[in-house]
Amino acid sequence: MFFFFVGGVEQQVRQVLKSGVGRCINCGSMADLVEYEKVLKLFFVPVWKWPGKEPAVYCNNCNLMFPRSFPLPPPKTHPSVVSESLRCHLCNRVVEPEFRFCPFCGSSL
Repeated sequence: MFFFFVGGVEQQVRQVLKSGVGRCINCGSMADLVEYEKVLKLFFVPVWKWPGKEPAVYCNNCNLMFPRSFPLPPPKTHPSVVSESLRCHLCNRVVEPEFRFCPFCGSSL
């Protein structure tokens, strides 16, 4: 007899504590300080919820949640001095001028 278990634990944002506390470590967009909760799901149905231990940083763009203790890139307060030709048009990261493809997202430059 076989039994298949379809379930897992997921983190969900419960409340935004402060908007725009820094930049996302993955995509570079603005990230928020949030309280989160962990949710146990069985067959895609939430069964049990419990609060997270400490606030986390959450990116609305790429849905990445990471601990507040992780070093954040500083928020940009002024326009970047880097030329637009040195940035990827898709992920907006700085790319070396001799690259033909973005090393972060793989798009053609």
